[in-house]
Amino acid sequence: MISILQRYGWEIARLTFEHLWLTVSAMLLAVVIGLPAGILLTRRPRWARPVIGIANVIQTVPSLALFGLLLPVPWLGENAARLAIVALTGYALLPILRNTYVGIESVSPELIGVADALGMTDWQKLRKVELPIAASVILAGIRTSTVVCVGVATIAAAIGAGGLGELIFRGVASVDNGLVLAGAVPAALLALVADGGLGWIEKKLAVRQS
Repeated sequence: MISILQRYGWEIARLTFEHLWLTVSAMLLAVVIGLPAGILLTRRPRWARPVIGIANVIQTVPSLALFGLLLPVPWLGENAARLAIVALTGYALLPILRNTYVGIESVSPELIGVADALGMTDWQKLRKVELPIAASVILAGIRTSTVVCVGVATIAAAIGAGGLGELIFRGVASVDNGLVLAGAVPAALLALVADGGLGWIEKKLAVRQS
């Protein structure tokens, strides 16, 4: 491992930054889209099944196939990083959307009744009752999405979007296990750190709610 760092250290650092950029950008978009959409579904329950179903279908499409399908799309195909971020956002949506919906729907009707009795508006109920109670469930969805994004982002190198997958693909093409490890190990560490960090926050939220 030391020899790999000596040979590819700077390249690993550069590609790790690219990998983080793709992941963080996609996750921000997924949260901005998925959180409000999940809230909206709790107000329009009849939409929940078809909308979550569509998000589920997107996640079942093989990542390389999705990148390929998006390539001919105007504006997206012109920029590999942009295309990768949109595709990763699609993969990240389902856990956030579903957990937001499930988390808010699981709030006790008795608590909603108390909030109504206090004269709270729908916005006040959401902000002061529903979101605080559902926070740990929503964060669990964000945690799952982040790990998925880190993993799928390695495939983005196949369309020239960069990231640690670049080392993996080069290693496979040249039958160089050192290159494969130089990309795979940092990607795995990123996923573990993200999962552990968000898991720690999730536990803290759960303790505060109990």
